[in-house]
Amino acid sequence: MASTLDAASVAAHVDEALARVGTVDDLDALGALDASLLGRTAPLTAWHKDLGGLGDAERRELGRALHEATTRVRAALAERRGLLEAAALHARLAEDRLFLDELEDLDVSAPQERGHRHLVTRTRDELEDVFVAMGFSVAEGPEVETDWYNFEALNIPPGHPARTMHDTIYVEAGEPETVVLRTHTSPMQVRLMEAAVTSGGLPLHVVIPGRVYRRDTPDASHLVEFHQIEGLVVDEGITFADLAGTIQSFTTAYFGEGISARLRPSYFPFTEPSAEFDITCTICRGQRCRTCGQTGWMELGGCGVVDPAVFAAVGIDPGRWSGYAFGFGIDRCAFMRHQIADLRALTDNDVRFLRQF
Repeated sequence: MASTLDAASVAAHVDEALARVGTVDDLDALGALDASLLGRTAPLTAWHKDLGGLGDAERRELGRALHEATTRVRAALAERRGLLEAAALHARLAEDRLFLDELEDLDVSAPQERGHRHLVTRTRDELEDVFVAMGFSVAEGPEVETDWYNFEALNIPPGHPARTMHDTIYVEAGEPETVVLRTHTSPMQVRLMEAAVTSGGLPLHVVIPGRVYRRDTPDASHLVEFHQIEGLVVDEGITFADLAGTIQSFTTAYFGEGISARLRPSYFPFTEPSAEFDITCTICRGQRCRTCGQTGWMELGGCGVVDPAVFAAVGIDPGRWSGYAFGFGIDRCAFMRHQIADLRALTDNDVRFLRQF
């Protein structure tokens, strides 16, 4: 038998263990001590393994001593844990009582400052109201999209130069599919048309507001995370003239009399023909100023007639159906309507700025 495995050694070890347990004043430290006293490498555990090499009488005697020692140590640990948990509970209750005492000193009858919706949220709600009044419904969609919805179904295949217009933030690249943070709200065009084909839900007259992401460098007119509102109409006999009329009606309804819209030829892979649309500068009312680059106009968004390739991707017959789409920044609308000099002010959470709106 090893010299350390005898009744005196076990008793001495137990006395030392109980003394250590009595000095611990932290639950984490007690957990570590528990592992060192009763864990797989602890002396009491090792001694139990040594019993197999002893004679019967000695094995029974020392086995009983080890069992009693383990029971005493385990009971001491449990008792100490209970005391420390009770002390921790009392400390939390004392903190709660102090908090309640502070609440009693609060004069609830005194005027309290109330919060309000953020300017971007209010702008989004106002834009939705304008389009609902024009006969549109409102839909929302996921901010994390597959490459197919964000690009390919919108006639932007891999390698297409238009992808350089969208500095994409990738969530997962490669097999089984590439996943991105959506760079525009246009993927919902595809989702809504797919659903309409399946359910027979055409025609469509819908706007889609939401948050989008691009790998841009934030400056006075760009943000990494910003908000767009997308419009989609799919019906029989839709023409570019319907699009132009919708843009002008929206501009007057939202920005007021004296603010007009104009369309300039442009290019988007998912519309043909395509256009950028500008509105009269809200700062100088078309009189030319530094904000509008001395043009009298400010760019708001893009639009166009839905490309037949997009219809083909979702199974819509372009011989029967036609449509238009448009999109612009919600943040930019707030920027223009309230004459804000820097878009970054919308995300800085400066209370002095937010209180103005």
